Amino acid sequence: MGRRAHRRNARHEDVPVLPPALAIITQFYPPDFAATGQFVSELAAALAATTVKVRVFTGQPAYAYTQAQAPREEVRAGVLIQRTASARFVPQRIRGKLLNGLIYSLRCAIKLRRPPVRGSHTLYTSAPPFLPVVGWFYHKFFGQAYSCLVYDLYPDVAVRLGVVGPRHSLVKLWDFFNARVWRRAQSIIVLSEPMRRLVCQKHPDLAEKVFVVPSWANPDLIQPLPKADNWFAREHGLDRRFTVLYSGNLGRCHDAETLAAAIPALVGTGIQFVFVGSGAGYQALKKELAPCDNVLFLPYQLPEVLPYSLTACDVSVVSLRPNVGDVVAPSKFYGMLAAGRPVLAICRNDCYLKPLLEENRCGRAIANGDVAGLVDFLRSLQADPAAAAAMGQRARQLLEDRFTLQHAAQGYRQALGLTPEEPPP
Repeated sequence: MGRRAHRRNARHEDVPVLPPALAIITQFYPPDFAATGQFVSELAAALAATTVKVRVFTGQPAYAYTQAQAPREEVRAGVLIQRTASARFVPQRIRGKLLNGLIYSLRCAIKLRRPPVRGSHTLYTSAPPFLPVVGWFYHKFFGQAYSCLVYDLYPDVAVRLGVVGPRHSLVKLWDFFNARVWRRAQSIIVLSEPMRRLVCQKHPDLAEKVFVVPSWANPDLIQPLPKADNWFAREHGLDRRFTVLYSGNLGRCHDAETLAAAIPALVGTGIQFVFVGSGAGYQALKKELAPCDNVLFLPYQLPEVLPYSLTACDVSVVSLRPNVGDVVAPSKFYGMLAAGRPVLAICRNDCYLKPLLEENRCGRAIANGDVAGLVDFLRSLQADPAAAAAMGQRARQLLEDRFTLQHAAQGYRQALGLTPEEPPP
């Protein structure tokens, strides 16, 4: 976390210390490739490696996977994992996601009736976004302590994307439940300072229990690797051209339009774009840019390929639509830092990514729609490999200084009221 977030969180010293037994409730968990599950698995293992007994209640793979069934119960890295059946109604569609999430939440409400499954404290993720209502129920009727981990702020995301209007009855109902769920929660964990500000703006009485704990990347797993030594880069011909990488979901919250305008403008310059992942924007770009010979589309890769796919480039790209910077926080950003490459962020000028990149001189934030600025930045790095390498080194240093699992685990222990440990080195 940044210094400002640390100062804000210094006020939370009065959080009561809980018995070290934690249950984490999340719809997605490995072997599902969903990023939320990957983060939770690393966090659970880190907490279990100390004095905390951790159990996870999750679903079978249902988002992105090659293994359709995982053991109903197993222990991995000291974490007890229990899985329930999952619905798989077209997870790429909003209705399918909602239905899958609703069915999982109902299963949780039933399965968590057994106190051992709930632990002494329960952490509910916002995947699916209405899952924490189960926490409200068990606190109201059974006194079960719980916290909320908010990945995306709903219903605000749906309103910003135009899925529903701000005065829609569903939005009012969702806000109603958010207020009650969050007021009963011991703590609320969000991923960025703008998200914290929005929660506190809507609910000023909750300010003292909202914690900012950013996501992270594993610097031991993802390490800078020259493209010449990278089998993934060689396999796809990326070692011979200046390569710009977009990795992960390119969905409704991400700005695909600025990229769609810039890529044709760079045909014939020797700059290659690579998209690895999926999403609504991914499919739209794949269709729109079919005539361009400087773009390559690849599917999601296995987790073990990630250290090579993330380093098979010269620049990494993260993008956000101009109206979502305070309701979502792109977790892919931290893997880009770990890869030791310059980061290009397409976002509003007041987005929190801009000062992170520019104050640490590890990339550039380009305003949405600024195609000329995007093209100029990429051409400047293509012409000056030494400057690009220096930016990449500073990106890696930023990750090691502020965004590792050790930093995040310390923040979670504080937010969850667990026994404090020594600060990370």
